[in-house]
Amino acid sequence: MTITPTTKQRLFIIEPRLFADARGYFFESFSQRDFDTQISKLLGHTIQFVQDNESMSSFGVMRGLHFQRPPFTQAKLVRCVKGRVLDVAVDIRKGSPTYGQHLAVELTEDNHRQFLITHGFAHGFAVLTDIAVFQYKCDNYYAPQADGGISILDQSLGIDWQIPTDKAILSEKDTKHPVLADFESPFVFDYNL
Repeated sequence: MTITPTTKQRLFIIEPRLFADARGYFFESFSQRDFDTQISKLLGHTIQFVQDNESMSSFGVMRGLHFQRPPFTQAKLVRCVKGRVLDVAVDIRKGSPTYGQHLAVELTEDNHRQFLITHGFAHGFAVLTDIAVFQYKCDNYYAPQADGGISILDQSLGIDWQIPTDKAILSEKDTKHPVLADFESPFVFDYNL
């Protein structure tokens, strides 16, 4: 696999090694050994995933921007196995030089990219095809009491979702998240990480 650290500290784009022939293709979508030897060196610690999730959504669905508050924080390894999504992480670590900035990555069934989002980032995505199947690994279990979010429609974030946001399909919960300016982050930037 090829790991590309991004300009936003602690966000990584991962591309698997694809083996293709007349029958189709094969790739390892996850290897704990490779993850431990490569990602752990970059992060300075290991990540052990404990839960896999999958969602199916139609065009125009926007999910996010979600996170879990400490001590239930979640790192996520995300990918789109059918269709195409714009996946976004927003830095919400107080004191971070990139606080409030985002990184957007297009994940598709054809590019097989994965996006590693570590603790201290809010995460969301927009569906750009008729249907998208989205899978992700988490390093902590879902804890509803720790749910948090930032408005996916917060224009101050400067995210180009590639779909008309006035026609976006949102859950009721996602319409109630505060904008970044009204948000008190539970995360603090650590220069040692």
